[in-house]
Amino acid sequence: MNNNLTKVALRYRALYLDIHHEDINLQSEATVPVIAFITRLKENGFCVSEELLHALNAVSANQLAAITKTINEMMGVDLNWAPLVKGWNVPTGESIVDHLITMFANIFGKELDIKGTTLPCGHLIPEGTFPLERYNGCPFCGTPFETANFVYKGQGSKLKELRLFTKEDIEHVLSSLLSSPTPLDGTQKDSLGILLRELPLPADVNITMKETAMLVIKLLVEQDKAEEATQLLRTPTDVLRYLWYEKTGYVQIIEPKTLVAHAKKLYSHIWEPLDKSADAAKSMKEKLMLKYDRKACLRVARWLNAVPMTAQQAAENMNPKRGMWVRMIHALRLGEYSRKKGFNHLAEILDVFYKQDYTTWQGNVNNARITNDADRLLTLLKERPGMFARCLFATMLRFGSDKVLTAFNEIADQLPARLLLSLGNAADNYFDGQTRLARPITGVVHKTEPNKLLVLYSKEECAQMAKAINNLYKASMSRRFSAQKTDAKTIYIDPMLYNIPVSVGDRSATIQDTSCALMGTRFPVEGDAVRLFLQWGKGLHAQHLDMDLSCRISLPDDKVEECAYYNLTCVGAKHSGDIRSIPEKVGTAEYIELSLPELEAAGAKYATFTCNAYSTGALSPNLVVGWMDSANKMKISEKKGVAYDPSCVQHMVRISESNLSKGLVFGVLDVMKREIIWLEMPFTAQTLRGADSTSIETLLHKLENKLSIGELLDMKAKAQGLTLTEDTDNADEVYTYEWALNPADVSKLLDAQT
Repeated sequence: MNNNLTKVALRYRALYLDIHHEDINLQSEATVPVIAFITRLKENGFCVSEELLHALNAVSANQLAAITKTINEMMGVDLNWAPLVKGWNVPTGESIVDHLITMFANIFGKELDIKGTTLPCGHLIPEGTFPLERYNGCPFCGTPFETANFVYKGQGSKLKELRLFTKEDIEHVLSSLLSSPTPLDGTQKDSLGILLRELPLPADVNITMKETAMLVIKLLVEQDKAEEATQLLRTPTDVLRYLWYEKTGYVQIIEPKTLVAHAKKLYSHIWEPLDKSADAAKSMKEKLMLKYDRKACLRVARWLNAVPMTAQQAAENMNPKRGMWVRMIHALRLGEYSRKKGFNHLAEILDVFYKQDYTTWQGNVNNARITNDADRLLTLLKERPGMFARCLFATMLRFGSDKVLTAFNEIADQLPARLLLSLGNAADNYFDGQTRLARPITGVVHKTEPNKLLVLYSKEECAQMAKAINNLYKASMSRRFSAQKTDAKTIYIDPMLYNIPVSVGDRSATIQDTSCALMGTRFPVEGDAVRLFLQWGKGLHAQHLDMDLSCRISLPDDKVEECAYYNLTCVGAKHSGDIRSIPEKVGTAEYIELSLPELEAAGAKYATFTCNAYSTGALSPNLVVGWMDSANKMKISEKKGVAYDPSCVQHMVRISESNLSKGLVFGVLDVMKREIIWLEMPFTAQTLRGADSTSIETLLHKLENKLSIGELLDMKAKAQGLTLTEDTDNADEVYTYEWALNPADVSKLLDAQT
């Protein structure tokens, strides 16, 4: 049984079986092992489709056991889910006074002969302070002494149906990921990496995204097939991207100074010696040192020599990262290889690059802007439609919307539809003069102030410009859909798709092991309680490792309540206690329980969920965070405090190794609507208070204004004259929530061309 393919299939709400659809006996009776397997699935919150049920009858008991083990591993069933406090739904009554008395006792305890209990961690807990019988560890330092070897199961009120995935389905996922016209998020990258190591690379696939190509090139290099990667490296920037991906693990080119500054910043908040930050910067510099063997140097020299660009074009392409290229050329001994026979093109490129015997397109654009030569500027921008799109709004404000949009409309249909959609999504917010959010490649979200030129225009004029952008991209999408040939007459659109925004402009860096939900997806709350959870430290040795789970509650009159390690109870929320150390290998957990009736009675508007790395550089790669919900009551153990039930998990994400942030806003509960919006907004602070509320509301506003998948399908239906139907059986085209679980397939809607 291939556990890796099972892991990928589960992300698409499916189980992988090595069987063909036509070989399934739809009249078979469920065997005893299959019935037992279905019971285990139900305990984890899953059920199976009818086709999958019959397919399972052809699977051996050993294979079913292997699948069960894999699912338990992905759901974290075998981890330690014991928090610091037993039965934490009943407050312990601890206060800051207890902490102060305990601190005083541990400083002067021997001199004053203070009575109390000395715990295994060495701390003396004075009598009359913390009720020690309520704790699994030390209430003063947050070190756990007890772990739990159980979790609750089967309390969930809503099962998630799993369908059958055959080899053909897995191969389709691989092809769709490789050919995706939009950048892959963290989950998709992880799935692609797994699939590329398990399945052969499709011969006829067209890889259009540069970042996706990097993953493929890495596999080819590992298999000593570097020559085959030449066709994917069309420019020197492609080569540099791969070299940097190989060095740092990031498919975006993040300059060394940025990585060093960010590493230093990750330690600048911590109450530790000041040289900790300097050590982090030094460690990053050592990691980024360029050292290549002869084999790697020759490989890169051949790639650059084969670049299908003139020397002037290649040098211009290298110019934006000139500083990095100078160092790379030296480290890779490219000057030496350029003097060897057969490397004439490489020699030409280096000669032009060092002599700077070339002009840059960006330089010409800057000159046109400086001289206010609108005609020259628009002519240049039309040469590169993608760059035109990226500076469209600012150019409209500076040179007039009518003239600029007329020029832009000439090349609009040459642009990828995803880029046009991102313009439509951003137009209202940009021209409304609101604070915008910028998410650079380090992952941390920054606020961007409105364009200063907006003050020259009235609100009506700004609204008109935003409307013109929306009309432009809708007209282009209509032309694209109309140009597609189809014999379909009817279409079914799942109502859930109207709650899922089109994934354009928001890349998720976390990994989802049990779903592929897009950021901005709204999850309805079924019960009266939402339980947040945080589990970290899996596989690590016992050590000080402080991660925090927190929640901010927005109340009327701009009042705010916080449920965090420093405030375990507040209006509508209870915290399970602050753990600052992890036990051996199995990790540890924190919870927050939110009571919707209490929040509603208090008039709360939002509850914002965050997790933070308090003591280490960044969020741990072994950290899992999410929330549970169920119409049934969810138990909390009085003996251990365990409150995790995989069947109640509504959404769960794993922090990937490429994470660069100290904090993450991972969800917002809209109390009145009883919906949870999944967000992914990194920030650099150690605590909840570093998550800027204005940025969160701006991101929410942005997601609310984004085009949903359902609305995009409506546009397709109107353009192609399709009739909407509520009957999936009689619809010619069916778009369900399960179909939307594959964002790569969804993105192909955006690949329509006129």
